[in-house]
Order: sequence, then C-alpha cells, then structure tokens
Amino acid sequence: MTGAIEPEKRAGKLRRFLGRLSTPEEEPRSAEPEADTAADEYTRISDCADRQIVKVTGTLRTVTLRPRAGVPALEAELFDGSDVLDVVWLGRRAIAGIEPGRTLIASGRVALNRGRPVLFNPKYELRPLGQE
Repeated sequence: MTGAIEPEKRAGKLRRFLGRLSTPEEEPRSAEPEADTAADEYTRISDCADRQIVKVTGTLRTVTLRPRAGVPALEAELFDGSDVLDVVWLGRRAIAGIEPGRTLIASGRVALNRGRPVLFNPKYELRPLGQE
C-alpha cells in the first residue's frame, strides 16, 4: 500500500505530539537580578589584593587632575564603605560624568601604589543620577 501509514507509527507520532503539549515549560526568569545576587558580583575594596582582577562599585569622593611623568592623568577616589580605591585614567584631563558624588562601577586589574589599591584605565559604568 502506498501512502498508508502503519498504525504503530501513527500512534508513536501522536504520543510524541501529545507528550510535547503536556510537558511543562521552564519557568520564565525575571529580567531583574535579585538584590543579593547583584551584591555578590562586586568585590569589596577592602578585599582587593595586588594583581587581582576585580569589579567594584562605590561613590566618587574626589576627582583631580594630576599629571604623571608629564602626561595628564585624571584621578578619582572611589569609596564603597569598606575602603578607598584610586581610579586613574592616564592621558585624560576630564571625562564627562566623572564628578564627586556619582556612583561608579569599575573593573580591571588592581595595582598597589604606596600601599593603596589603584585601578589604571578601568572599564567603567556610571550609574544614573537619582539611583545612587
């Protein structure tokens, strides 16, 4: 017989189709991360060690222009409640939005300079004003 489907094959296809319809789907995940999960992704400044790659967040306390070896360098002091970290952008005189009181997320490799942790030319993200 041409074009006829055997009864066993038809039952198998129907069973698979019904099985797919009755299998529960995964629960949708929330678009917003949970508060405790977000806190775990940042390293406390007091826990930063020399040569460690970190992601830190805090409030900029001071921002100054301080040349290093004749090259302009924008320096900021980041405070997270546990300690202070110096953030330095070499070759920059100013960066829009980098000002005292702003919340910043910075990531990079920590260096110790005179006993203080420093991030040179970090990747950074400014938090929107009013959400500090």
